[in-house]
Amino acid sequence: MTPAAAPISPFVGERAWPKILSSYRIPHRGRTLLELGVTIVPFVSLWVLAAVAVHHGFWWGMALTIPAAGFLLRLFMIQHDCGHGSFFAHRRADDWTGRLIGVLTLTPYDYWRRAHAAHHASAGNLDERGVGDITTLTVAEYRSLSRLRRLAYRLYRNPIVMFGIGPIWLFLFKQRLPFGMMRSGMEPWASTMATNLAIVVLAVGLIWLIGSSSFILVQLPIVVLAGSAGIWLFYVQHQFEETHWSQSPQWQFQDAALHGSSYYELPAVLRWLTANIGIHHVHHLSSRVPYYRLPEVLRDYPELRDIGHITIMESLRCVKLVLWDERSQRLISFRDARAEKRRQNGNE
Repeated sequence: MTPAAAPISPFVGERAWPKILSSYRIPHRGRTLLELGVTIVPFVSLWVLAAVAVHHGFWWGMALTIPAAGFLLRLFMIQHDCGHGSFFAHRRADDWTGRLIGVLTLTPYDYWRRAHAAHHASAGNLDERGVGDITTLTVAEYRSLSRLRRLAYRLYRNPIVMFGIGPIWLFLFKQRLPFGMMRSGMEPWASTMATNLAIVVLAVGLIWLIGSSSFILVQLPIVVLAGSAGIWLFYVQHQFEETHWSQSPQWQFQDAALHGSSYYELPAVLRWLTANIGIHHVHHLSSRVPYYRLPEVLRDYPELRDIGHITIMESLRCVKLVLWDERSQRLISFRDARAEKRRQNGNE
């Protein structure tokens, strides 16, 4: 049972929140097992039913790939909690659950966990960009690039590339190849190769059962849909207009966690499928809080609802925010950057 929430003074600083949230870090073991069961059983059932239907020429089976992608996304969120040691709060149980789920999500667990830990340790720090996050340039950095590199950045930030091509590259190719952080030690490399081997064994077995065409027709849209949704969620959790970025020594973990991560308010069904990941500012304040306990925090401390709050409609406008303006301390669009440059030139 959650202890009664003590009233929080508006003058309490960000540094107090991790201590305040520590009482929510204890998982409920029965709830943990239930959450795993109600996610993996429907995913496997939908996948099998879709594959059998397509294999026998019933094309309505393709429609089942949409909810299957939703459950695969939820499995990734469980893997995410395992990486933080918050799902079972038992290192071995979390790690092996994460590794097994990683075969389904096509994500080598130990490699991903290391990259994601770097993201949590440096989110919002302009001096520590580049690991486990969306590449974001400042206005000054963008203007200093050559025309070719500006074009490359524009293509990277294009929604078609970011949310269409990006998931295919990331989940089907990048996470299969031993470069980057995978070469920084035995653990991420071994995790990647072991995950690849398990994926191949599982894929070969399924292809033997239903044929290669049925396998591809079912598996590919599930992976792409789930991957696109996952990247979108990760994007809007940090890429919103009033987000927080700063440089050392001004950068502080608690301040960056609370103000550099959004509270993405979603309808109930989407909140469930995304495992409350929209309550991202609380997650960054205390990543050891299990996802199913994050709503308890908002219930007990409603003042957190107003920090970094964005709706679905507001999130759609975040796609155009691509550059960090150090003058105004906010994310802006390419158009805003051009307008600002014209104003500066006009004042000279």
